[in-house]
Amino acid sequence: MKKNIAIVAVFLLSLALLAAAQQDKSQRPSPPANAECKFPDGKTIKVDYSSPRMRGRKIFGGLEPYGKVWRTGANEATSFVTDADLTVSGKEVPAGSYTLFTIPNPDKWTLIINKKTGEWGIPYKYEADELARVDMQVSKTPVPVENFTIGFDQMGDACNLRLDWENTRSTVEFAEKK
Repeated sequence: MKKNIAIVAVFLLSLALLAAAQQDKSQRPSPPANAECKFPDGKTIKVDYSSPRMRGRKIFGGLEPYGKVWRTGANEATSFVTDADLTVSGKEVPAGSYTLFTIPNPDKWTLIINKKTGEWGIPYKYEADELARVDMQVSKTPVPVENFTIGFDQMGDACNLRLDWENTRSTVEFAEKK
C-alpha cells in the first residue's frame, strides 16, 4: 500500500512539474515575442508570436515548405490585435482580435487574417473563418536572420508589417481606415 502511495505521489509531482514548465513560455525553444505599431492618433496594432530559431536549418522551401499554410511562428497561432479599423491591400480589417497565418513562396507570400483566435496554429483548418488573404512583398534580408522576427516600420499614417527569417523578408502595409 505504501509503495502504491509513493508511486502516485511521484506521478502527481511529475505532472505538477510538467505543468509548471509548460507555463513558463520563456523557457521554450521558440520563446514568446511581440511587436507593436502606433498610429499618430494613438491607436495600435499588436502582434504576439513565438520566435523559432534557424539553428543551421534550411527554413523556407525546407522546414517550411513553399505553397503551404504556415502558422507564422511556432507554438500557438500568432495573434493580431488592433483597436483601429484598418485597410490592407484594399481589404477592410475591423478593429478586433485575429490570428495571422502565411503561405510562403519564393517570389510572393500570402498573408491570411483569420477571425478564429486562441488556436495552437497547426494543422490549418480554418478557411471558413478567414477575413482576408492578401499578397505580401518578398525581398532578401541584408544578413541572415537567426531568430524569426515580426516587426513594424511606421511610415506616416501606415504601419508596414515585416516578417524576417533566414534570408527572407516579407512585408505588407496596414493603413488606418479614415
